[in-house]
Amino acid sequence: MSDPSPTGVPRTASGLPAALGAYVIWGFLPLYLLLVTAVPPFEFVGWRILWTLPLCLLIVAVRGQFPLLRAAFRNAATMLALLASAVLIAGNWFVYIWAIMEGEVYAASLGYYLNPLLNVLLGTLLLGERLTRWQWLAVAIAASAVALLSAGAVTTLWISLALAFSFGLYGVVRKQVDVGSLPGLTIESAILMLPAAGIVWWYAQTPAGPSFGTDWFLSLAIVFSGVVTAVPLLLFAVAARRMDYSTLGFIQYLAPTIIFLLGLTVFRQELDPVQLGSFVLIWIAVAIFLGDLWSRTRQARAAPA
Repeated sequence: MSDPSPTGVPRTASGLPAALGAYVIWGFLPLYLLLVTAVPPFEFVGWRILWTLPLCLLIVAVRGQFPLLRAAFRNAATMLALLASAVLIAGNWFVYIWAIMEGEVYAASLGYYLNPLLNVLLGTLLLGERLTRWQWLAVAIAASAVALLSAGAVTTLWISLALAFSFGLYGVVRKQVDVGSLPGLTIESAILMLPAAGIVWWYAQTPAGPSFGTDWFLSLAIVFSGVVTAVPLLLFAVAARRMDYSTLGFIQYLAPTIIFLLGLTVFRQELDPVQLGSFVLIWIAVAIFLGDLWSRTRQARAAPA
């Protein structure tokens, strides 16, 4: 049982709805992207940034977090780190959106299955953290899955690796910055605003014309990109504050599982033997990783205070 919060409500119980909400939204994001397939992926990333910023500013105002923004803007080291994280998350968004729109759903799913295992490895290599023997085994099996893809599905391997590494490195950078999730996303969106506006303007000059403003349904779907970006991140921030991080680690596999199932059912993407074999290896690695996590969590809770 989790530690109680100051209100007497178990921390895991109070954070579980927010965690489930965040990962369910991220899992079903490919269905939303079906609504905006008429928008080129690079242009859509631009619109996503432009519509995320005002929503983030609104939530920051409601939560009274403008002092946090001002403090971050005054710190040069923080702004350099957020510049790096902004570039990483923008690249992650583009690869993910392009992959879904091109029908490479399994590659996107595999990337986010790999991400938590890669986070553990990056923590060891870059942050001086130590892995257990079971975690090393899980990482080794995941590496075998990547090797299998490189032998038989190299054309989609870059998608999985790009998603895993961009989001993994994004997490490493943000871990070094003392800025909350929402203020951080707000500043990242502000940093990317001018490039995003330039991308949108450039596409508006092409023969196809602007994607926004010509069709009311498509325009509303583009505006909604700000909601599907900011809301799950805010829910995740709430969950991370109220839950044991180890418990949250179990739930994070909900999103790639939903994406995988959407690939089978909605997108009806063919699963070739090499991809299936790599997924089996990843699922084995995930099972070992989660089993080790659960075992260590239970031991920590059973230890005397």
